[in-house]
Amino acid sequence: MHPAPSIIAFTTFSGLGFGLLFWLGIDATPPTGWVAFVFFFIGFAMAVGGLAASAKHLGRPERALKAFTQWRSSWLSREACCAVAALVTMGLYAAGLVFAGYDLVPLGWLGAALSLLTVLTTSMIYAQLKTVPRWHSVWTPPLFLSLSLAGGALLSGRVTVAMSLMLIAGALQVWWWYRGDKALGQSGTTLGTATGLGGRGTVRAFEPPHTGSNYLLREMVYVVARRHALKLRIIALVFMVVVPVALLLAPFHHITALLAVLSHVAGVLTARWLFFAEAEHVVGLYYGKR
Repeated sequence: MHPAPSIIAFTTFSGLGFGLLFWLGIDATPPTGWVAFVFFFIGFAMAVGGLAASAKHLGRPERALKAFTQWRSSWLSREACCAVAALVTMGLYAAGLVFAGYDLVPLGWLGAALSLLTVLTTSMIYAQLKTVPRWHSVWTPPLFLSLSLAGGALLSGRVTVAMSLMLIAGALQVWWWYRGDKALGQSGTTLGTATGLGGRGTVRAFEPPHTGSNYLLREMVYVVARRHALKLRIIALVFMVVVPVALLLAPFHHITALLAVLSHVAGVLTARWLFFAEAEHVVGLYYGKR
């Protein structure tokens, strides 16, 4: 699919932001005062900034409020509801720590749970799409959650936990790529099954459906060369896992910690670009692109 910058920013930064809010919510000795303000500001800036980017991705952003009305059937609507609930809850929790130095433990745990639930609902938007076999997997939610938790732990200064979670997230990412490369073929979806003519032999298109481009080709059919994809996967893993872990293993310094965060974010952005660019929507079969 077309890797729109707004949706890449949304899935990356909202995941990191809610991951940071999760760790702040369960912290047994949370920061207070200005230190708490800085941490919560970073978490809210990433989470809200990511959500704002997702609204920009909509064809009619002014209709974003309608997303809250379909929570019974839409994962997008559930995500919107969970995000607001998480942000409001964590906002109240943060206010207690920043202005009163008081730790409202139940509120923190509730906000942490809602933050993770928001990331889960985001992942389910993609995992429930049968039209994209690479996404339609039980492994998509664990991938999103592991990256959110790893990034959040890194941003919150939990060095040991962050290193362990980044290694887990890296392993999940490799497995997700390996499984995803075979997903379209194993789905059994072909031009024959799409037209209902599969029982009569091999079905192929006599002529291209269109002589020019159209919306489906622009948005749903994006082809990235296999050799380029392999290079980008290596780059993503190196920046997302290898470099941050190596920097965290070195003697602590604020500069190395900052570089570890920037490297991890760059790696996640690259992996998330591939998440969309390599997604083979089955409509591509109709155009002979798969």
